[in-house]
Amino acid sequence: MSYQSVLFDLDGTLLNTLDDIADAANCALRRLGFPQHRRESYKRYIGDGVEALIREVLPENRCDEATMAECAALLREEYGRRWELNTRPYEGVAELLDVLTARRIPMAILSNKPDAIAKVCVPQLLPRWDFVATLGEGALHAKKPDPAGALEIARRFGHAPADVVFVGDTGTDMKTATAAGMYAVGVLWGFRGADELLRHGAKVLIEKPADLLEIVVPGGP
Repeated sequence: MSYQSVLFDLDGTLLNTLDDIADAANCALRRLGFPQHRRESYKRYIGDGVEALIREVLPENRCDEATMAECAALLREEYGRRWELNTRPYEGVAELLDVLTARRIPMAILSNKPDAIAKVCVPQLLPRWDFVATLGEGALHAKKPDPAGALEIARRFGHAPADVVFVGDTGTDMKTATAAGMYAVGVLWGFRGADELLRHGAKVLIEKPADLLEIVVPGGP
């Protein structure tokens, strides 16, 4: 079947944010005198919001409320300085969005990135395309995998959740799609692997952005 609209995750799906998030987090840790982490390790840490990332990067015995709050504040400060230094759309994303736009398929973004940052980076890094909504963490709904944000976007689309494709790169995204009754598509160019995506409900995996067109626009562009 074909679908009426597409809901995208942001980090690891549309945008490769790994370097800038890793650099910001490591700077925050350095300022607090804590050990830093390898860039590749952040692929496991990104996707569940700031608090979850902080819990992963802080030493286990320093995850008290005060230290977490201080680290989160420093992370937001550092990320605000560098969020666009290395972040770019993944190869093929622009072409995919062009085709979906030409076919008048509504698109939206649901992220666990803080809402204020998501609403700044999407217009600057994805300026050519219109999204029905961009919702991040703190946008008056619980963060993923709670389905509330996804269901709100379906309402704004004017489509039943079953008519929406949810595209993401983490198990959290797949769980969100499943809970919302959407068609879960896992991408293999992001931060997590096939096993995690399938384990948490992916209906299909795609290797490159253009592969989504066979699902949303059968027969391709």
